[in-house]
Amino acid sequence: MTHTRRRFLTSAAGIAAATTAGLAGCMGTASATTGTLSTRVSDKPGDIDDFESCVVTVSTVRVKLADGEAESLDAGDTALDLVELQGDASALVEEFELETGTYEFLQVEVSETDATLADGSSATIEVPGSAPLKFERSFEIRADETTTFTADFTPVTAGNAGKYVLQPVADEVTVAYESDETESTETTS
Repeated sequence: MTHTRRRFLTSAAGIAAATTAGLAGCMGTASATTGTLSTRVSDKPGDIDDFESCVVTVSTVRVKLADGEAESLDAGDTALDLVELQGDASALVEEFELETGTYEFLQVEVSETDATLADGSSATIEVPGSAPLKFERSFEIRADETTTFTADFTPVTAGNAGKYVLQPVADEVTVAYESDETESTETTS
């Protein structure tokens, strides 16, 4: 083998090794820039005692990264009965992989409600302004961690016509952080 050919093969092997290492490094970095948002719903006792069932369908969750645009996330039309979610009970809406960073808020879009009062009659439940329920609570998405955001809302009586509106309960929102690698948990209220 000639000296030139040996030098070429050595150079080619070095380039291949460097490229492989570079690609492996890129793949490792990509996973470190995302975390999981676990969105849950709970119901603070309000006028919920008026109901036999109060099913809300969550279609979309919206979040806004502090230095970015609001992002809509498909919640798959998750139906939840708020009567079953009183006290410390909560139910999973959906989990999402998100970019790491600080998020300014979380919104829950309720696309449908189906409610039956304790006396067996139907109830009308509306979302104020047909807008998503907005929770002005900042939270972080951390690399390789799960952030659990529990949004709390409840139906409240709107006048004497048997109508109710869903209202966010800001002081009942909780955010918890859990490492995907360890059992450590951090909770903020």
